[in-house]
Amino acid sequence: MTREAFPEGVALVVGGSGGMGQAICERLAEAGSDVVLTYHRNAERAQSVVGAVMERGRRAEAVQLTLGDEAGVAATLKALSAGRRIHTLVIASGSDISQPRIGDLDLAQWKRVIDADLNGFLNLVLCLLPHMREQGGGSIVHISSAGLFRWPEGDVLSVAPKAAIESLIQGIAKEEGRHRIRANSVAIGVIDAGIFHRLWADGTFDEQWKDAVQAKLCIKRWGMAEEVAEAVAFLASNRAGYTTGQILAVDGGYGV
Repeated sequence: MTREAFPEGVALVVGGSGGMGQAICERLAEAGSDVVLTYHRNAERAQSVVGAVMERGRRAEAVQLTLGDEAGVAATLKALSAGRRIHTLVIASGSDISQPRIGDLDLAQWKRVIDADLNGFLNLVLCLLPHMREQGGGSIVHISSAGLFRWPEGDVLSVAPKAAIESLIQGIAKEEGRHRIRANSVAIGVIDAGIFHRLWADGTFDEQWKDAVQAKLCIKRWGMAEEVAEAVAFLASNRAGYTTGQILAVDGGYGV
């Protein structure tokens, strides 16, 4: 096993300006990697994450990225990979979405979510795979959903795109392993950060919902962003060099 957790280069954390994204960036820095993080709108928040990474002794930068902009993503990744290695891609982006049941779905919203989540993921991977092959390998880690193991009513817009992404993760693992490229996911439950805070504040979730969800958990509390970050850092690093095509659940036992 390689002594260093990461090779020379950077980890690219898509969605690194969010609450969970920040924890991931910080943990990757602590594990020995420089970080490039992307943000959608909040440049000030992104710069605060850059500062947190630098406080941990690693280099960092933030770039604006819109996943639905195929040409923009391609141009950004080309610029970021010029003259350096992107050894890790972490997809931790997410957005606040409504909680309809399948029978109440609005097709226009469905198409927007599929385009942002599923097509956005595939576009990132297609743009970065040639670089990873050329550089001798890499690691892809996707933040997925514990809803893959137990269906959460009203969460189709989050879970269904991620189910498709999981098929792609396994395909990448199978087809790109010969190039020393690994692909894994971290399936998360309710994490006390970011999107959950906003949905709680706007009334999407309430005490009745909280009691119902926690009743299904083996560990009767919400997860912490740092616990997700620990799993991401492991899967991204050389410590997981023989692990690919897997889902690591950080969900308090929601799927048990």
